[in-house]
Amino acid sequence: MQERNSTTAEADNGSVGTVRTQTVQLFQPPTPLHLECGGTLGPVTVAYETYGQLNADASNAVFVCHALTGDAHAAGWHAEDDRKPGWWDGFIGPGKGLDTNELFVICANTLGGCQGTTGPGSVNPETGQRFGLDFPFLTIRDVVRVHSELVKHLGIQRLLAVAGGSLGGMQVLEWSVLFPEQLQAAIVLASAPRLSAQGIAFNAVGRRAIYADSGFSNGQYYDSEGPQYGLALARMVAHITYLSEDSIELKFGRRLQDSERFAFSMQKETEFQIESYLHYQGKRFVQRFDANSYLYLTRMMDYYDLAGDRPLSEVLARAKCRFLVAAYDTDWLFPCSQSRELVRALLECGKHVSFVELRCPFGHDSFLIDLDPLAAMVRPFLTNAMSSRQHSAASSVDVGIEGSPEPR
Repeated sequence: MQERNSTTAEADNGSVGTVRTQTVQLFQPPTPLHLECGGTLGPVTVAYETYGQLNADASNAVFVCHALTGDAHAAGWHAEDDRKPGWWDGFIGPGKGLDTNELFVICANTLGGCQGTTGPGSVNPETGQRFGLDFPFLTIRDVVRVHSELVKHLGIQRLLAVAGGSLGGMQVLEWSVLFPEQLQAAIVLASAPRLSAQGIAFNAVGRRAIYADSGFSNGQYYDSEGPQYGLALARMVAHITYLSEDSIELKFGRRLQDSERFAFSMQKETEFQIESYLHYQGKRFVQRFDANSYLYLTRMMDYYDLAGDRPLSEVLARAKCRFLVAAYDTDWLFPCSQSRELVRALLECGKHVSFVELRCPFGHDSFLIDLDPLAAMVRPFLTNAMSSRQHSAASSVDVGIEGSPEPR
């Protein structure tokens, strides 16, 4: 059983309290990770956090896959003086959507990231230098293989559920068909089996901003300031896609930042409140994220196409879990039409699927912000998944089938 990594009692406000990020090395030689691009990688360091307590039969584990620029710190606080808790703190904790009174929740920094898991900023053991652009090309399938190995390392044979939004939702879908025996339920939020051409276009603009920055130095910038302006601009462009027209108008409108009238000057870069907000987002992002990781993860997102040249229902037929799919009416990065396409394919291959289109003004970021409606769906969905799992186990006992590890 994995030791719980909360270091204080859960707070009265529903927080998991103070937590710590753990690391483990997987794919040690002579068994490296075989990548979809044809290369190998190993050992692979994985940073992860856990919340709640794993029960005696390890049947209450839920794995959370983070979005593009997330990390393993999904809930709680690393220190009492932290400015902010984990990125999904409002959804993970006692009595919340992922209720840690009942569930053991795992979140890991994705392969290729820059918050503790092996990525382009890691040291290449063969050269003693940082990988930079020598890091091998990654796909979502590679990421899921690492997640799956972490779950096995934690002593968990079958997850109750895997949950994720955006890029995390793509990982959930891949997991459901790549390792169908490893999960009972899949929760796909504001995501799709492939990125639209519009999404690819926005990613391309962000990457071009990084490449064009004189500080990029072909990815070998770790002894300098690096492409700060390019990375900030990439974040600004991407952040626009996470919002919606309604949310921008509601929060900012055409209001000026620090004046009641126009400056009539080209020297003033942030005259409107929305300009100031985007510059702030870019500045904060540069302080916590690696430009090379941004390049690799956005390209990984571009490449993902669950079905490829086959019918989507044919690929999804491999899954053995039940699905919850949630879309948001103001999300134009992953529009509701893509979720409906996914649901139709799931129904075509006879899968148990629950689907909801939520009305929310916050655009793509809704799954990170509007948490009460999401919790109202996820809690009963997981309860039903747990009941279904217990019923299946009881049925196996009734017909005299002994429990054994499920095939990989």
